[in-house]
Amino acid sequence: MNQETISMLIHPTVDRLRALGLAAMADTFVELQNNPEAAEMPHADWLGLLVDREVTARDNRRLTRRLSSAKLRQAAAIENVDYRTARGLDRSLFQTLATCQWIRDANHLVIVGPTGTGKSWLACALGNKACRDGFSVLYKRAPRLFADLAQARGEGRLARLIAALERVNLLILDGVDGLTSTAS
Repeated sequence: MNQETISMLIHPTVDRLRALGLAAMADTFVELQNNPEAAEMPHADWLGLLVDREVTARDNRRLTRRLSSAKLRQAAAIENVDYRTARGLDRSLFQTLATCQWIRDANHLVIVGPTGTGKSWLACALGNKACRDGFSVLYKRAPRLFADLAQARGEGRLARLIAALERVNLLILDGVDGLTSTAS
């Protein structure tokens, strides 16, 4: 087969992959087709690469959705925790919390300390990690949540709002009289 015939066969395949919602696979297929070194790869390696790229793209989209839905106030990550700061943070305890096992076990966590010690930042870091581990997260300032609950009650949709809150794996409540509370 000459290059022109191959090119004619590729476009319908790419279009079909896109129609099936496999855009990353279609992009990778075109990329491999245009790479002369890829011609030497066995078909099984091509297929594996196509599938891997599609899975990665879908995982990334899900993570982006979870992070967006979480509405975390700060872009904090557990990898950026500074244990040298004098706030009494136990490194081994925090690293245990970062495994998110406490969320799987449906336990609660309350982070307490003086104002300005980074309680909200730590809660957002744990929320970010929970999103990366596949959990649904929602960050709410307590006064805003209470206002939303009161409004929902007045509008007759309190049960729906509570049901939506119950579906979240990790609810981070911030600004509760100087403490940050996270509850799974």
